[in-house]
Amino acid sequence: MIYGQIAAANSLSDIYAMGGKPLSCLNLVGFPSGKLDNEVLEGIIAGALQKITEAGAVLLGGHTTEDDEPKFGLTVTGLVHPEKIWRNSGLQDGDHLILTKPIGSGVLLNANKKKLVSQNALQECIESMTKLNKTAAELMADFEIHAATDITGFGFAGHALEMVPGDELTMNFTLDKIPFFREASQMYLNGITTRVNKFNREMVEQHWSFPHESKFEQQELLLDPQTSGGLLFAVPGDQSASVISALHNAGITSSKQVGFVSKFKIAKLIFS
Repeated sequence: MIYGQIAAANSLSDIYAMGGKPLSCLNLVGFPSGKLDNEVLEGIIAGALQKITEAGAVLLGGHTTEDDEPKFGLTVTGLVHPEKIWRNSGLQDGDHLILTKPIGSGVLLNANKKKLVSQNALQECIESMTKLNKTAAELMADFEIHAATDITGFGFAGHALEMVPGDELTMNFTLDKIPFFREASQMYLNGITTRVNKFNREMVEQHWSFPHESKFEQQELLLDPQTSGGLLFAVPGDQSASVISALHNAGITSSKQVGFVSKFKIAKLIFS
């Protein structure tokens, strides 16, 4: 059930990240029928359907193939006004950067396979991953959005880098303001990582800057691949406080202003 909920929330997020409304979905399933009972597959689809319904969309059907391990996702069709599409480009000097969910689910999920994560920390992570970005997207429609993206497989740093295509602007982040899941930092200190961190580092290492006293685990958390991560918005600086207030009042209390945009300095991404 939870697996299907997380996979569906992750798939639906692409629509929300563009300011759209999900309309219809198709299941894409790989399933080892010789290893797992059909009840497992039914639970996965039931969990996904729960989130699809919550999103106000419908499940039209899908495709299932035999596979060595379970895989599940959705293709999602959504609707957005062509003049109101949020894109992952469009940053402006002076914008404030707002993140709606904590970071660190990748390493926590890997560490949980070795029973290293506390139940409270794991539950907090699962609750975040199963939470749709629906409310955040609907609230943000009332504000001026210069750029937006969702934080998924490329990690926080990778998706942030995609928002700075040229060499004219810099995204400046304050490490102490970026929300991280409980125990995620400790997992990196314990030697746990993900296979994706290396590839994400190769993507961003020529384009980011850290203070000399920055810690290894801080960098790794910013490379951590997310599943059903939050939304990262760039909004005019004078709207930032109102945005945070609206998000918090709607129960998205993990939302934080994590940085700002300036003219280009020494790198596209500066963490301090």
